[in-house]
Amino acid sequence: MYVIGTAGHVDHGKSTLVEALTGIDPDRLREEKERGMTIDLGFAWLQLPSGNEVSIVDVPGHERFVNNMLAGVGGIDLALLVVAADESVMPQTREHLAILDLLRVQRGLVAVTKRDLVDEDWLELVTADVEETLEGTVLEGAAIYPVSAMTGEGLPDLIAAVDAMLDDTPPKRDVGRARLPIDRAFTISGFGTVVTGTLIDGKIQTGQEVELVVAGKSTRIRGLQTHKKGQTEAQPGTRVAANIIGVSQDEIRRGEVLTSEGWLRPTDAMDVRLRVIPDAPHALRHNMYITVHTGSSEVVGRLRLLEQDSLEPGESGWAQIKLDAPLAVVKDDYYVIRSNRTTLGGGNIVETHARRHRRGHSATIERLEAMELGSTQDVLLTTIETSEPSEFDALVSRANMDADTVKAELEAMADDDLIVQLGTGSIGRGTYVFTSGGWNGVVERTQQSLEAYYRQFPLRRGAPKEQLRSRLVMSAQVFNLAFARLQEQGVVEEDGTLVRLPGYEPTLNDSQSREVEAYLRLLESEPFSPPTDAHLDGEVLNLLDEQGKVVRVSESVVYSTEAYQQMVTIISDYIRENGDISVANVRDVLGTSRKYALALMDYLDQKRITRRVGDARVLR
Repeated sequence: MYVIGTAGHVDHGKSTLVEALTGIDPDRLREEKERGMTIDLGFAWLQLPSGNEVSIVDVPGHERFVNNMLAGVGGIDLALLVVAADESVMPQTREHLAILDLLRVQRGLVAVTKRDLVDEDWLELVTADVEETLEGTVLEGAAIYPVSAMTGEGLPDLIAAVDAMLDDTPPKRDVGRARLPIDRAFTISGFGTVVTGTLIDGKIQTGQEVELVVAGKSTRIRGLQTHKKGQTEAQPGTRVAANIIGVSQDEIRRGEVLTSEGWLRPTDAMDVRLRVIPDAPHALRHNMYITVHTGSSEVVGRLRLLEQDSLEPGESGWAQIKLDAPLAVVKDDYYVIRSNRTTLGGGNIVETHARRHRRGHSATIERLEAMELGSTQDVLLTTIETSEPSEFDALVSRANMDADTVKAELEAMADDDLIVQLGTGSIGRGTYVFTSGGWNGVVERTQQSLEAYYRQFPLRRGAPKEQLRSRLVMSAQVFNLAFARLQEQGVVEEDGTLVRLPGYEPTLNDSQSREVEAYLRLLESEPFSPPTDAHLDGEVLNLLDEQGKVVRVSESVVYSTEAYQQMVTIISDYIRENGDISVANVRDVLGTSRKYALALMDYLDQKRITRRVGDARVLR
C-alpha cells in the first residue's frame, strides 16, 4: 500500500483531479464546498490497473493553509504536483515544491491540469516553465502529463505512470515499532473516538495496546479501517482509521502520535541539519522564533544556530531547535520551518533528545556529521556517546533502527572492544552499554573518586557505596551492574557496605602511632571502667574499632578488645548459672559503675548477644 500526496497552487484543480481519478470528492467540509476551495486535508483512494490500491491525500493550496498541507505530506511515497495550464507556475507551486524538496520526497510527477482551456503553443510554454522550475529539486526531470479533469484527456496515461512508479517504489520499512502521526480525530456514534493518519513505521492490529505519546495516554485499538474496509492489521505505508477506546476526541490534537507502547519519548530539543531554501525572503538568525512542522505536528520553537550567527538563503548548517511544546519524533525524520506564513527551510533530524551545545564547538559538529552520514556502527557509537550508558530499547529508538540490526551490530562491536556491555547474557532488552571510551571514563572517575576520598579520610578503609554511586551519577540498577564489572576488572573491592581500591590499607603516622599506644595503655589501666575523657582523634578511634583493637559500645565508652571479650564471658556465664542478669548485677560482677554497665548491656542487645526481658537480660 502506498500514499500519493497532491501539491500545488490554489485553484489549480487538485481536488477536481482527485475526484476525476477516484470518483471521490476529497473536500469533506461544508465551508470547502461553499467556497470551492480546499481548506483542510482530504482523502481518497484509487485502484490501479495493476490491481493495487493507492491512498491519496489532497492538500490545500492557499498560502493561509500551508500548515494544513504540511500535516498531510509527511508520509507520502509519491508527490503529484499540480499546475494549471491556464496559469502555469505560481507562488504556492514554488512553495509546495520547496516543501517536497525539504522533505526529500524522491518520487513524483507533474499533472498540468485544465488542458482543455489552452492551445498547444501555450501548453508547450507552460511545460517548459514547469521543467525549469523543477531544476535543482528532488523532482528535477519528473514526467509531465497534460490532463483535463473535465474531458478525461490524459488521465489514463497519468494513472499508468503512477502505477509504474509505485511498482518501482520500495515499501515503507517495518522497524517493528508502530508510529501513526494523527492528522484527524473525530467521534462516531456508537463507536467512540476515531483517529486517522498514515502509518509510517511498523504495523498495528485490532486489540493492540497502544499509547498516545504526547498526551501520555494508554489506549487500545478496537477496530481498523483502510479505504472504509475493516482490517485486522494495518501495514507500514497505509492510510489508517483506528477506533480507540477510553480517550475522547477532545483529548487528541493534530500532531499527536499513536504508537506501540514503551519506546517513543517526546522531546523538547533536537539537533538538525538545516537547509535554507533559495527563495527564502531573508536570512535565518540565531535565536529567532520559528514554527516547526514534522509529521502532522506544528510546534513553535527557537532556532539555535551552532556554527554561525545567520544562514543566508541557499545555505545550510547545523542547528538545534528548542521547542515550546513536546514533539514525538525519531532520528532521520524530516521537518520544515516557517515564519509569518512563509516557508524558510528544513532538513532532517539527527538527534531527537539533544543536550545544549557550545556554539562553534568542532567536536559537536563532528559528532553530528557522524550521526548523519556515518556507518551503522558510527551512528550507534555516536548515539551511545550522547547518553551513556544506553539501554538497548532506548538505543533502538534513538538510532531509528530495527532491534535485530542493533543487536547484531552491538555484538560485533563488543567483540571488537568498541563497546562495554553491563551484565551477563545476550544483548537485548534491559542491556546497558557504554562505548569503550565512556567505560574507561567510568573507571577513571571511580579511581579518582576513591583517591579523593582517601585524601580526605586517609584512615578509612573505603567509601560508602552509595556515595560512589552518587559521584558516578547512576541509577541503583545501573550502578549495581557497573559495580559488578568494576569488581570483575579488579578496579575496586567490596568491603561490606564500603568500596575500596584493591590492596588499600590505612596506616598511622609516627605521631598517631604514639598516641594510640598511650591510649591503649590508658584503657588497660582500668579495663572494665576505662576513662571516658581520654582524647583521641575520631578518625584514629574509628580505625582502631575497624581493626578490632577496641570496642566502642557508645559515644563515650570504649573498651580494649581483650577487656570486652572478658566481660562478655563473665556476663554469659552468669546468665547460664542464674537464668538472667540485671544492670545492677552487671555493675556488681564487673566492679564498675551503672554508667558502664548500662552502655555495655545496650550494646550487647544491639549485637544480639543478649535480649531484654523486663528489667533483666537473657542470652539469645
